Amino acid sequence: QVQLVESGGGLVQAGDSLRLSCVASGRTFSNYFMGWFRQAPGKERECVARISWSIGSTYYADSVKGRFTISRDNAKNTVYLQMNSLKPEDTAVYYCAGPLRQIRGRYEADYWGQGTQVTVSS
Repeated sequence: QVQLVESGGGLVQAGDSLRLSCVASGRTFSNYFMGWFRQAPGKERECVARISWSIGSTYYADSVKGRFTISRDNAKNTVYLQMNSLKPEDTAVYYCAGPLRQIRGRYEADYWGQGTQVTVSS
């Protein structure tokens, strides 16, 4: 049984940092991309960061570029999202997902975590 379990969300002030973790179990994702998504109330789901599990190539949405960093620890089967200089507009439920597939310009995944709430106050 494949599981993705996120942790690390919380309530912070604007300008603070948080690190999200996603532990994968039940299979390896070594030949695929993993991603962090977020969804705020009334907004579409957004893929904010992607990483190639095997070679570590990373890609970011413009909205988080320069502030967020995605990384992985192969030995721990864990993907991280370091979020710095957080803004109120970063408030959302954050999901870890993979392996990623691109369908008509959108990223989809076979497996999703349960989500972790990030709330940034002004």
